[in-house]
Amino acid sequence: MSIDIDESNLKKGLLGLVIALVEIIQELLERKVINRIESGNLEYEEIKRVGEALFDLKDALETIKKDNELEETVASVISGLDEVVREALEKFMNPLEWIEEESDEQEQRGKIPVLSSQQRH
Repeated sequence: MSIDIDESNLKKGLLGLVIALVEIIQELLERKVINRIESGNLEYEEIKRVGEALFDLKDALETIKKDNELEETVASVISGLDEVVREALEKFMNPLEWIEEESDEQEQRGKIPVLSSQQRH
């Protein structure tokens, strides 16, 4: 699975990747803050400061994306990463299917897969 980054403009692609990663980190931080708020582990002033910081970060990211025409690039990177994660989770949840897929790929490349005794039966 490849991530579709505008290869004609490496700078734009790289900046899009960085922005996408920062957006993902920001989303994780937001979820962590919500969990801490719900559990009562943050004081009002802390909630206010974190909220303002996250809002400022989101605003800055939107400005950077707009100024550099990165909306599509960032969306493409995030979509590609979502697909990679989805495939990894599917393989984790269905390891036998993954092994069969890997064996098929090796067979297509001319390699003979080594199967465990459990897989041979």
